[in-house]
Amino acid sequence: MSLRRVLLPLLFGVAATSAHAAGPDATGWITPAEAAHFRSTPSYADTLGYLQRLQRAAPGVIHLETFGSTPEGRPMTVAIASGDGTFDPATARAAHKPVVLLQAGIHPGEIEGKDAGLMLLRDIAVTGKYPHLLDHVVLVYIPVFSVDGHENASPYHRINQNGPDSMGFRGQSQYLNLNRDYVKADAPEMRAWLKLWQHWLPDFLIDVHTTDGADYQYDLTWYTEDPHKLDPAVSAWQHDAIVKHAMPAYEKRGHLASIYLEFKDGRDPRLGLVNFGSGPRFSTGYAALQNRPALLIETHMLKPYANRVRAVYDLVELMLEQVGAHPTALLAATAKADADTVARARDANARVALTFKPDPQPTKFELKGYAFTLSHSDISGSEWIRYDPKRPKSYRIDNWNGLLPDLSIVPPAAYVVPAQWTAIIDKLDAHGIRYRRTERAQAIRAEGYQLDDPKWASKPFEGHLVLRDFTLHAVPREVTLPAGSVVVPLDQRAANVAIELLEPQAPDSLLRWGYLDAVFEAKEYGEPRVVEQLAREMLARDPALKAAFEQKLHDDPAFAADSRARLMFFFERSPWYAAQHVGAYPVLRLDAAQLQHLSAPVQSTGSHGTPDL
Repeated sequence: MSLRRVLLPLLFGVAATSAHAAGPDATGWITPAEAAHFRSTPSYADTLGYLQRLQRAAPGVIHLETFGSTPEGRPMTVAIASGDGTFDPATARAAHKPVVLLQAGIHPGEIEGKDAGLMLLRDIAVTGKYPHLLDHVVLVYIPVFSVDGHENASPYHRINQNGPDSMGFRGQSQYLNLNRDYVKADAPEMRAWLKLWQHWLPDFLIDVHTTDGADYQYDLTWYTEDPHKLDPAVSAWQHDAIVKHAMPAYEKRGHLASIYLEFKDGRDPRLGLVNFGSGPRFSTGYAALQNRPALLIETHMLKPYANRVRAVYDLVELMLEQVGAHPTALLAATAKADADTVARARDANARVALTFKPDPQPTKFELKGYAFTLSHSDISGSEWIRYDPKRPKSYRIDNWNGLLPDLSIVPPAAYVVPAQWTAIIDKLDAHGIRYRRTERAQAIRAEGYQLDDPKWASKPFEGHLVLRDFTLHAVPREVTLPAGSVVVPLDQRAANVAIELLEPQAPDSLLRWGYLDAVFEAKEYGEPRVVEQLAREMLARDPALKAAFEQKLHDDPAFAADSRARLMFFFERSPWYAAQHVGAYPVLRLDAAQLQHLSAPVQSTGSHGTPDL
């Protein structure tokens, strides 16, 4: 922390004069952060107070709504901004206006997006600096996503970060990291966000963060999902709008930007870059499942807070300018992506990638970094890297950011979730997945999965012991579905979300997060004295079993020394164990004929269901 004490007085002496730059009408509208010369960031109450002033001053431009409540009872507020009072999604769609969702403070210690957003809304609604920015686009702005975490502020929450003087906590009040919660949706804040998403169905998501990691010259890095994770139309729009237009304009304003920098080894940047591993649990990964482009903004932790806020302000303004100048391009891209997803259900040759692997062929990247020294540390026993910000230096390094599809599946026509698996159905509801309910008990033969050899993580992650590994093979199953079982057709725009939830091998499937751990538990067991007799009978009538048992005794000393394991060898191969269906994955996969057999009137998933084409 001593470094911050030395640097802060020097760095904040160059605080941006944004109110002056905005124009003569800005005098009474200096934001709390500007008034503090960016040494501090306002409380949530002061943030809402400023937004309420904006709403009163420009009710035809700014409209505030509460879209949820935190575990500690604080309101979650969203500001909707429009050039002509378009404050609801139906009106926006009717007017063919793209909707941009800008969110700040999902990690509330990384709060530049909040202060930049207040300044930008002021300059849109009050000062007249950008009078036409929102003529053809609607901005939905979350100033603070993790409100409880924001209010849990301390000077000691972000050891890597240069200001402001007190910062929010990375987790919300239940110690969940919201930017790992998009699919599992454990947190009340995320469930509220999902309803907001389904209500607005934004065309573009911007998520603002502050990075950790290495030191370098860039004031901002950015990330978009790999093209292989996106519909081609969405990928093409991202490249055109962000790479070809917004980023060059951003650098013309005096900034220096880079793609997101995840180093292969943080102790030596010269070893190259890798993909940081974004997936559906993250904001941009979830947007990709929803067929939407998304931009992750990461300001650089060591740059002065004033510079970081201005960096976000400029890039967000330029993105809104780009979307507003070409609204039909974005609308066409998202509409095509949705249509492609719906049409895929009729393509017998379709495949969907569940996991991705690094492209083995790197590209070259010119890193604008600093000179550094490496020395052996007697404390850590490792290498200690120390940068010299007074000596800018460029390095030509390998970039392994590219991804390729790895594990892929042929999607079914639909999934079936038996009615008793309410935890799964609740998650479908949370994500607004459209489904049907069966009206009566029905016998069905369909494809299922048999899961074996489960291995869980040794310590919890985000409140779960994650299922790390298992074996899987497809098997035909004959089951009687109870009345009220859920049929999830994949001819819907949110089909990719359903696949992520329900395919066991997907990285953020409900199985991996532990919602179906009970399928691996045998509820009936055999007393040792009974299994002793059973084992003898099985050995007497099955020579192959006898040979397999003797081989395992020879090959596995731990097994040979474990009397319980030796008896379980026989019990697990008996009809008494098989009748328990241990490892039988309860979600079934239907082909088109089976789906037709189970057809029933559509029943609503609730008021937050997402529209289809």
